[in-house]
Amino acid sequence: MEQYEPDRLSPAQVAAMRRSFRNGRAAMTRRSLLRASAGGALAVGGLGALTGCGIPAAGDTKGGVSAEDHSEKEKVVNFSNWTEYIDVDDSEKHHPTLDQFRKRTGISVKYTEDINDNVEFFGKIKPQLAAGQDTGRDIIVLTDWLAARLIRLGWVQKLDPSNLPHAYANLSAQFRDPDWDPGRAHSYVWQGISTVIAYNKKALDGVEVKSVSDLLDNPKLKGRIGFLSEMRDSIGMTLLDMGKDPANFTADDYDAAIARIQKAVDKGQIRRFTGNDYTSDLTSGDFAACIAWAGDVVQLKADSPEIDFLIPDSGYITSTDNMLIPNKARHKTNAEKLIDFYYEPQPAAELAAYINYVTPVDGVKAELEKIDPDAANNPLIIPDKAMAAKSHAFRSLSSKEETEFEEKFAKLTGA
Repeated sequence: MEQYEPDRLSPAQVAAMRRSFRNGRAAMTRRSLLRASAGGALAVGGLGALTGCGIPAAGDTKGGVSAEDHSEKEKVVNFSNWTEYIDVDDSEKHHPTLDQFRKRTGISVKYTEDINDNVEFFGKIKPQLAAGQDTGRDIIVLTDWLAARLIRLGWVQKLDPSNLPHAYANLSAQFRDPDWDPGRAHSYVWQGISTVIAYNKKALDGVEVKSVSDLLDNPKLKGRIGFLSEMRDSIGMTLLDMGKDPANFTADDYDAAIARIQKAVDKGQIRRFTGNDYTSDLTSGDFAACIAWAGDVVQLKADSPEIDFLIPDSGYITSTDNMLIPNKARHKTNAEKLIDFYYEPQPAAELAAYINYVTPVDGVKAELEKIDPDAANNPLIIPDKAMAAKSHAFRSLSSKEETEFEEKFAKLTGA
């Protein structure tokens, strides 16, 4: 088990987090725009806490620490999630899938929308986790990079496969074996988040765009291209375009990707680096094309016929939000039953129809067609085999790499 480094955040990491909180995927609600998944957004309070004293080491925690499981006597699950990240009925007071789970199992779900960004939430729960105490939560949903840290720290429990038959059978192949949790021993995906190329057909005016190279090199698009201010998305898409694997790249590969984008910056090809605010540039035509988040594109396409997307032949970046059971959770078995429930096609379809993210559940399409045929045939929600095969994850970074890479990216973007 890793003893987590208590180092203070570098200025570049702090700057990246501030950017993400101001205008990245953390800046808006999930129903309209995405929040930061890669660098991790950071609220002002969380930023002060982390820059002031660092993240504590794991102490004597041995990892995978369970408590006495009270699931049999206490029919409840305490579930912490992001805001607007689950289905809601017309009254906006009930979650139909959670109600369905309760009626079927007799287990009530105390559902709390108390995650606003990854690092801020980590600041809430780290004192209890570091001390080996119950956080009061049975399921938490964290983005892959932070989920990886908690697993390395030994602060989440290993899952019992016997309670997860649907999850084991129905998890999409593209999400099955991340480098930070081989075989999904400690986590299951809540939803996937894809990075694609979006474009405005009217603004392109016949100019062909098929790749990141087209964005970076076509002189007809000079000053009308946008890249993201999230390092993993922009660098990951560039690495793919260069024939490199974002899941297995070197520091030299990273530097080459930086140089590739820097060349485009120097010649004025890239108009600017943005968070979610690229959506206004794209719809206005100030951006003819840009690196974009798929959840945005689903919403933008619904409102504007000029907006569309493409998946480069080289592939695209996918990150995930993940369900984990923290150490000392009182209701582990109940929590595993709820995780498994969301891997049944019918409730998974209801969830996908409402939130429009990439569903990690195989077999959803037939159920989703009954609810929302357009969503069922949208590859940004249910990737077909060809699209899924082009999905790539950005590999886990060490603390040293995180600092060095963010510093270089901050210099590139002028942050």
